[in-house]
Amino acid sequence: MGSTGEPGPEINDSKPPGIRFVEYIKGSAISYKTYQALVLIVTFFAYLAYHTTRKTTSIVKSALDPETPGTDTNAPFSWRRAYSHQPFGNTKNSWALGAGWPPFNGPDGTEMLGELDVAFLFVYAAGMYFSGHVGDRVDLRVFLLIGMVGTGLFTALFGVGYWTNIHIFSYYLVVQMLAGLFQSTGWPSVVAVVGNWFGKKKRGLIMGVWNSHTSLGNIIGSVAASILLKYGWGWSMVAPGLGIAFVGMVLFFLLPVSPESVGAVVGDDELSSSKKAWSIPGVAPFALCLFFAKLVAYTFLYWLPFYISHTAIEGRYLTDEESGNLSTMFDVGGVVGGILAGHISDRLDARAITAASFMYCAIPALFLYRSYGHISMTVNITLMLVTGMFVNGPYALITTAVSADLGTHSSLKGNSRALATVTAIIDGTGSIGAAIGPLLTGYISAKSWNGVFTMLMVSALISGLLLTRLLVAEVAAKIQGPGTQELPRSRPPLPEA
Repeated sequence: MGSTGEPGPEINDSKPPGIRFVEYIKGSAISYKTYQALVLIVTFFAYLAYHTTRKTTSIVKSALDPETPGTDTNAPFSWRRAYSHQPFGNTKNSWALGAGWPPFNGPDGTEMLGELDVAFLFVYAAGMYFSGHVGDRVDLRVFLLIGMVGTGLFTALFGVGYWTNIHIFSYYLVVQMLAGLFQSTGWPSVVAVVGNWFGKKKRGLIMGVWNSHTSLGNIIGSVAASILLKYGWGWSMVAPGLGIAFVGMVLFFLLPVSPESVGAVVGDDELSSSKKAWSIPGVAPFALCLFFAKLVAYTFLYWLPFYISHTAIEGRYLTDEESGNLSTMFDVGGVVGGILAGHISDRLDARAITAASFMYCAIPALFLYRSYGHISMTVNITLMLVTGMFVNGPYALITTAVSADLGTHSSLKGNSRALATVTAIIDGTGSIGAAIGPLLTGYISAKSWNGVFTMLMVSALISGLLLTRLLVAEVAAKIQGPGTQELPRSRPPLPEA
């Protein structure tokens, strides 16, 4: 709006009602920079709310399935014996690791929790493709409102099972699947909105900082759910559900989805199909890379608190609340990793080099955390921070800056509306991996956590290798000089008021 200098906000019905009210009180139009700031703030808190609700089930797991495998802490540590199933006296957690909640406290409880995760994430992945196509064709403000209220409803309904004494597995399975469907509306939509307002200049750094909503949402979800557990695990689900519904209503009143919606026209070509999006150079390798990167990241998202509560640190098992709070250190490292990866990729102008390097560094970090995280709380926290930084760095970079770069590729002829489709393809493919990781973990962890970490390290290796062609092209471009980079360049930055 600021770039066109046109007043008259009162006659633009496409503007959010909150913005129209502010401009009416102010007596003048909002500047372009103010719109950009508003977009970053509103979408930041929106996706933070999405991840807050997504994280809660990982905290509730320990209350639903409380059985804690023991460990002989007097025995010397070794990789092969790191997950012993021998009895360990009276070191079980307190009340939270008591009776549990049927049917999850039975012999198949861990596998059932894994099935809940995979049901949620497979529906989420499938819904991602659908949401990307729909998001290109509807008002994203309304679409996000529906998604956030729906997410809040079904997250809360999971918790309602606590007060209504529901012990039917199919109830929780269906509720999780519907929650996953509504959760899929979030990511393609918020990335499309941000991509509508920002060009490529410093996009990696801006989106790296902005993408900290993922880790901060995980932290808030972990801490809030852990605190609320003492009042009953149902509150750990209901409170975040109510929170995201409230944030969705705030978003509806304030979010300007594009410059066009407020009077700054930037072009309106259409993306013909998802096949055209797949043909964009870089989409396939980054999508497949994200498949394995999210497999690693989401295994931590859903199972880290459970793993911590079932693994002795300095000879002591932590309570559910302590485990949930400690697991937030992984997300603190993720915030640093997302910002660092974005900044490095901007400075080097090399997305593939940065993403692959982080994934390769994640391999020794995972090994060290599994091998030595039990020694002391200090060692555990340090290694968890480092692991979170290397695991979440490339995940954050690909789902934000890389998706925005590819979604504004020159072959799309300036069509910013295609960004939701491209983002959905990349993150939808990644979300399939996000579903497989927690599912396999539910089964493998019943036998050995060593197997789980081996799976994560192999996945990190494959993720890096999938970017080899793009990495070589970026290195060759650096050697040959500027102007030869293979990774597609996007449109120049939009004009500012």
